Amino acid sequence: MLLTPRAHTGLPASPGPRPAASRRRRLKPALLASAVAVCLVAASAPATPLGVGDRLFPHLGNPGYDVASYDLSFTYSGSNSEPLQAVTVIDGWTTDALERINLDFAHGEVSSVEVDGKPAAFASAGEDLVITPQNPLPRGDWMRVTVRHTSDPVSTGRDGGWLRTSDGLAMANQADAAHLVFPSNDHPSDKALFTIRVTAPDGYTAVANGVPTGVRRAAGATTWTYRTLHPMATELAQVSIGRSAVVHREGPHALPLRDVVPAGDRDLLEPWLAKTPEQITWMENRVGPYPFETYGLLMAEASTGFELETQTLSLFEKDLFTEPAYPQWYIESIMVHELAHQWFGNSVSPRTWSDLWLNEGHATWYEALYAQEKAGRTLEARMKAAYGASDGWRAAGGPPGAPKPPEPGKKIGIFRPNVYDGAALVLYALRQEIGEKAFEQVERTWVQEHRDATASTADFRSLAERISGRDLGAFFKDWLYAEKTPPMPGHPDWKPAPPAA
Repeated sequence: MLLTPRAHTGLPASPGPRPAASRRRRLKPALLASAVAVCLVAASAPATPLGVGDRLFPHLGNPGYDVASYDLSFTYSGSNSEPLQAVTVIDGWTTDALERINLDFAHGEVSSVEVDGKPAAFASAGEDLVITPQNPLPRGDWMRVTVRHTSDPVSTGRDGGWLRTSDGLAMANQADAAHLVFPSNDHPSDKALFTIRVTAPDGYTAVANGVPTGVRRAAGATTWTYRTLHPMATELAQVSIGRSAVVHREGPHALPLRDVVPAGDRDLLEPWLAKTPEQITWMENRVGPYPFETYGLLMAEASTGFELETQTLSLFEKDLFTEPAYPQWYIESIMVHELAHQWFGNSVSPRTWSDLWLNEGHATWYEALYAQEKAGRTLEARMKAAYGASDGWRAAGGPPGAPKPPEPGKKIGIFRPNVYDGAALVLYALRQEIGEKAFEQVERTWVQEHRDATASTADFRSLAERISGRDLGAFFKDWLYAEKTPPMPGHPDWKPAPPAA
């Protein structure tokens, strides 16, 4: 996901606890309605859930096709406790001959499915919608799948999906939850372009990933259309529906920025919104040009316990910016954490969820560098503290490159300290090992060579070896996969903390 619970950012404990931090959405899958498919001819063999074999989420994603684009349409009634009417259109290529098409979908009712304009049979199996077209699809075929369904925002005890706010809805789809909102190939390895349409009653404003391409008003309702200009993983999709103000400004190089805030809080939140252009410049000076068509903050009036780097429109709790207990440097460093994800995790997405350390480790790294520069919170002190805790993090959550699977029903459980400060510690060790100049070149080259694509831990090692001119196999094996934290290069005095009694 790229959920970033503040409890796991590795920042010092805040002056006062946030009661909301322990309250998380609990969503569990609901069976898809398939009675309407009785009149269609079903395959003789029972429908079976599939997956792409991800080590942490074995049933997530589906083999046999490559999605090129999603066209999502949602109609909001004005109540965030009622299902939205929705249509999902998926265009893509088959990479295998397919008698069936599996989509991830688990929290809505399906009324009809078409494949290439023809009615298709469908059934539910686990968290999959299994579709049987009238004729098998050959390998290399272009296909269009249209699903008419509902999208239910009411929590049933499962992490992720729609997030109900005080005045509407937003999305929080990491790590395994976009398919609670819309049918999809819900794995970051299959990125695609998105068109998103939202219809809501007058008085509401809808904003989604990408840039606006149209607004249409009719019969007391408005339809907004947005389109991404770069491919996006399903878990980064964002739709905000609420009584919101949209605040526009320019960023570096005339980059259009748009923030979405509760309409009554626009003036209160403006000082925080105004910080984004400088933060983008700060990141660009370290890793290169901002990778997308727009950026902004979505400040939602909701209790989540985390912030989330949804592509081009990062999700934040409004209370983060209004709670006086949090020091300014702390809030700004969290803003930079989510901004850094636009390069690390969004533009360059993880090939598998075990590559999560590349996302969160880098976001934590730049968060820490920003706090050092702006508030004197030294990187070395933070990394020394992380080194002391690292063995305990590895024991609890696995080493950074092989995190332990989440507990059943707790999909965001993979977001532990081992992939935040524990992974930033790996980057610190790499900089110590190959030198600051080579390390900075690795960072810039990584986001340039893999822009708009997916990449793996093996790719990162290969790049680091190419730039440094060294074999780093033993280094990455020990730092990413060992049970115990290796000695820190250049700091032989750093020791792991003794186990707690």
